Amino acid sequence: MKFAIIINLYILLILPACNNDKNNNGAIQNTNQASFFPVTSYIKGQIIEIKNRGITPLKYTTINNHTDSVWLKTEELDTAFHEFLTPVIDSTNLTAYFKETKFFDQTINAFTFTYDPEKALPGTFNLVHWDIYVDPDQNKVTKIYLVKNYPGDILIQLTWYSDKYCKMTTITKNNSGTSIVTKEEKIKWDF
Repeated sequence: MKFAIIINLYILLILPACNNDKNNNGAIQNTNQASFFPVTSYIKGQIIEIKNRGITPLKYTTINNHTDSVWLKTEELDTAFHEFLTPVIDSTNLTAYFKETKFFDQTINAFTFTYDPEKALPGTFNLVHWDIYVDPDQNKVTKIYLVKNYPGDILIQLTWYSDKYCKMTTITKNNSGTSIVTKEEKIKWDF
């Protein structure tokens, strides 16, 4: 409930500003750097909700076209999602490095908030991009997409489908430079 209030306030206060500051391609550039959506708090809230509902999520891991599944214990959830709980994504620590672009995507009927680096990121910083999708009819976050880039051409993506499941995909480049999915993990808690 607390997170629904945060989302509604964010939508009510930030989305009306989407009518201002349009650039040539129709996207809206953020002029208020203090408005980043609290992604980390949102995901932590979803984890707390899973725990409070007493749900045991099912984790599917696919490597080399072979899929295994295992039930996750409640105490394993924080570890399972740890990769995407750091760094903390909010308005206090990332505004110096990332810019926000927001627009209404009619093809998927969602307000989309996109965050990309505004300048060179520190060498130890792996988070390189994230998107938030908000259903305008329900005033609810429907999806969050995060991308982390690691040395050795390793890319890890998280796609979080609110109240349903998440998917973590590891992509590497082989010797010929072709990107291949080396591992995919799907954690489902809506049955």
